[in-house]
Order: sequence, then C-alpha cells, then structure tokens
Amino acid sequence: MGGTDQVRSTRRSPATTNGGDMWQNPEGAPKNLASDAIINLDHGDPTMYVPFWKSIGDKCTVVFKGYESLSYFSNPKNPCWFLEPKLEESIKRLHGAVGNAVTDGYSIVVGTGSSQLLQAVLYAVTSHDQANPINVVSAAPYYSSYPEIMDLVKSGLYKWGGDAHGFDKDEPYVELVTSPNNPNGVIRGAVVNRGGILVHDLAYYWPQYTPITSSLDFDVMLFTASKCTGHAGSRIGWALVKDQEVAKKMTKYMEVTTIGVSKESQLRVAKILQVVADGCKRFGSPDGDNFFEFGQKMMAKRWEILRETVKKTQMFTLPKFALQHCTYFGELTQAYPAFAWIKCKEGIEDCEKLFRGHKILTRSGRRFGSDPAFVRGSSLYIMRQHSGWSFISAGAPRNKGL
Repeated sequence: MGGTDQVRSTRRSPATTNGGDMWQNPEGAPKNLASDAIINLDHGDPTMYVPFWKSIGDKCTVVFKGYESLSYFSNPKNPCWFLEPKLEESIKRLHGAVGNAVTDGYSIVVGTGSSQLLQAVLYAVTSHDQANPINVVSAAPYYSSYPEIMDLVKSGLYKWGGDAHGFDKDEPYVELVTSPNNPNGVIRGAVVNRGGILVHDLAYYWPQYTPITSSLDFDVMLFTASKCTGHAGSRIGWALVKDQEVAKKMTKYMEVTTIGVSKESQLRVAKILQVVADGCKRFGSPDGDNFFEFGQKMMAKRWEILRETVKKTQMFTLPKFALQHCTYFGELTQAYPAFAWIKCKEGIEDCEKLFRGHKILTRSGRRFGSDPAFVRGSSLYIMRQHSGWSFISAGAPRNKGL
C-alpha cells in the first residue's frame, strides 16, 4: 500500500527552493537545482515512470464521449457490480502474464486506491455484533499509515493493535501482511499465526521491485495501479478475494461510502494494464515497450547510486537482498525496493533530523513503529539524474553528520 501517507506530512514538491519554485516538474524538463533547494524523499509519488509513458505515445489514450458512463452500474451480475468488465479482464490478463497472483476462483473488487479497499476488507471480515473492536496488527516496521487508517473514524468494528510481534492476546485479530514490505522491501509472512484473519497488501509485488517467485493465492490480496504502473492520480486499486461473501460485503461498503468507483478512472487503468500486458513478453524489444523491464533497469540504477552513496559517506547501512530466481524474467534477480530503509550508524540517534539538517526530507523510523535511528527514503520520484540519491552523494561530507 502506498497511498494515504504520500501527502500527509509535507506538501513540498520532490525538490523545491525556499521560494517554492519546483526544481523538477514531473511532467516537464528539469531546472537547475538551487543552492537552497529541499530534496523531498518523504513521499512515494511514482513520477519516475513518466519517461516510459511518454515514450509509447498514444497507445494508452482513451476518449470518453458525453453520453458514455452515465449509469452507476457496470455489470449487475458481478458481485462487484460497479467493476468495469474491461478492467476485470485487464487485471486477470496482467496477473497471468506476470505470474504474481492467481485470479481463477477469485472475485475482483475495485476501489479508490488500495487504502479504501483495506477499510472495505476490515468491514467485511469483522463481526458486526462483537462486544469490542477487533485488533488489527502488523509486524514492525509496518506501513506508516496503518495506525491512522485504523483509528481515523474510531470504528466500533476494529482498532489498531500495534506491532504483530508483541500481540499476545487470546482473542480474534486481523494481521496485515505487507510483502514486499513498506518500508524495508523485505518479503514477509504472517507473524502471529494463531488462526487470525490475514490480509495481504501486495502493492509492490511486481517485477521492477522484487523477484517474482510464485503466483500467490492468499485469501485476500490487495494491489494498486499507483505502484504497479505509476498511475497514482487515477486512484484505482483492486482486491483479489477468494470468499465471494467477503467480496459482497466489501462491495456493500463501497456502495454505501462512494456508490462505486469512477468509470473513467477504471477504463483508463484498464487500457494501461492492457498495454503493459501486451509488452510483458517482449524482453529486449527495440521498441522498449516492456514496462517491467524498463522499471527494473531504472530501479537497479537508483539502488546502485544509493549503495555507492552509503559507501562513500560511511555513515549509514542498508538492507541486503539475496539473489532469487524470478519466474517473470527467467533469471536470478535482486530486489530493488521502492523505498530505502536507511539506518544511521551508532552514535546518531535521530536519522530523520540529520537528513533534515541537510535539506533532505525523509520519514522517521518512529512512524513505522521502529527506531528513530532509521529513516525511509523514496526512490520513485523523477529526477534530472537517476534519483534524489545522486544529490546526497554530491553534497555529502564524509563521516561528518552527512
């Protein structure tokens, strides 16, 4: 999941001057980096994919006529009656081409991003006649917006229960399993393992971020276009749900809260996923139309720069990822997570404060239920060079507070 925290803590652009002039317009050409610029690596705004989508021209263009998409309904026979058939077809086709999730035997529920779907799942899987809200837990470091999502409306159905590692209550629970994990990119499984309800947040289980090792078949699996293709602005997520009754209850939640999901957004994303699926098997194509190949190369370069930066400064450590056989690429590959989970070496207690002092915005480990010696930094922004990490490297004093 990558949605709700992206605009919460600061509304600065990826790199801004104190006067507010943006250094890099995600849609246009870069400008010179001013001496007083602030480099914002706090958000997960996936604008790094702009060059790819520009390169394919009008392949994803969708035209809507004034008389189209007036009805609330898309397919009344579907449990998720507002799911556009073209989007359903594209989702199934893409998962089949990538091999990251089973769709046969699953209902698909579409939502306004995966954050809305998460609340729909919790509505669907909790008992509405329970005396107390059920605890929702996730293993630290967990996605920083989980606590806020759980407690925002003070629901009588569920509440944030904290770190799954410390959950020892003999009562029902829901465990959120984020894999690859946001913030540290690690592939994870359930922690509590006492018969609770599991919800798998798989926003980053795509080949540009991690080796695809199997086609997953968990009970509830959440995905989002934001991190799959970079189209965060379309606000489309989808859930693969094994139990049709759960899917129906999720649909009821969406019906009451938003009466469905924008058809224009659904049809735009349907076309985008179709284009991605079409290019999936064209490895090394001279047309450069394999989106995941493009994405992995870009992420690999950014991580190369980041690891070189860490080596030069000798102030930080990064997670290490073993080579694994990726069934999509058909070879040994390494994880290149969307975020870097950086730890300051001994003697630096507040890593986020250290970066902020050098005009680099990151997110403190505290927000993820972890230690303030950690920060999360994004690798998803479009930048003039390969990523914001280039600028850290260029201006980083060795062994002196960055």
